[in-house]
Amino acid sequence: MTDHSRELLDDLQASMPEVALGLSRAGVTGVQKAVRIGRGAREKLIAATIDCTVDLDPSQKGVHMSRFPELFEEAVEGVVEDEAFLVEDLAEHVASRIVERQHALVAEVHIRARYPYARTTPVTGLATQEMVSLIGIAAASQRGVRRVVGVQAVGINACPCAQGLVRGRAVERLLEAGFEPTDIERILELVPIATHNQRGQGTLYLGTSVRVDAERLVELVEASMSSPIYELLKRPDELYVVEQAHLHPRFVEDSVRVALKSVLDEFPGLDDGDFVLSQQVNFETIHAHEVVAERYGTVGELRRELAGDAHGPLKHTELRDWLRG
Repeated sequence: MTDHSRELLDDLQASMPEVALGLSRAGVTGVQKAVRIGRGAREKLIAATIDCTVDLDPSQKGVHMSRFPELFEEAVEGVVEDEAFLVEDLAEHVASRIVERQHALVAEVHIRARYPYARTTPVTGLATQEMVSLIGIAAASQRGVRRVVGVQAVGINACPCAQGLVRGRAVERLLEAGFEPTDIERILELVPIATHNQRGQGTLYLGTSVRVDAERLVELVEASMSSPIYELLKRPDELYVVEQAHLHPRFVEDSVRVALKSVLDEFPGLDDGDFVLSQQVNFETIHAHEVVAERYGTVGELRRELAGDAHGPLKHTELRDWLRG
């Protein structure tokens, strides 16, 4: 393409649209890039998916879509040179460069990368590797940047409701068999009670200017479920996971609340204006549907609610509103 042709195309994108309405989002999604995550010996080259959109002014016909890949390349190189190999850093660099180069009101970038997470099995101590999602989100404008670090990991949840039903039936059978009530209670304390299991997918976002270890967020997500799961399990490990899950039954709602409370306890220095989101999806085993629970809001909103200071309708600040300040 000649310079003259490119100039004409640029002029077209900047011209007035037929209908003078601003757009909430316009951009590109699903761009695949290889990025480096981590530092030093922990550095890994992994695949990432990038979505990038801008708010479009009513006076502008379109976005310069062809420039996005070029900006992505520049941003990736910039992060590498700055030795800031975190997915949220990359999101911030991309968003900032797009605001600068595209003259956008607001640029929003979402990056999701599959990350190999090293760990050991709970009993035999064997090295294994789990794949988790690292998520970086940033919104940039002339006023500054807000960014989010997030993770998504899987675990297992044991259903408390079905376990209660099984426990009730077990009590009836043991009474019919002649056991004393005090003995029954002792038995049921020692023996895990059966229930149906659900593989769970937990997502946790934390919007803050404070540096956060994403692997610690993974641990909080896994701890919010009945038990972590492992790609590699020997028999002692399998027994441990099954018993742990049945000793800690949780609903999707429980997992969300536990994850949020854990974030507040783990990072007491968070500002009231920081943002948190927790989502839990359980993949049912005895139903043909899935179940989901979610809560989002500022740290201050959550703290006030936990302290019992909330009055009237509870405010739940959404991610898009928080990103835009």
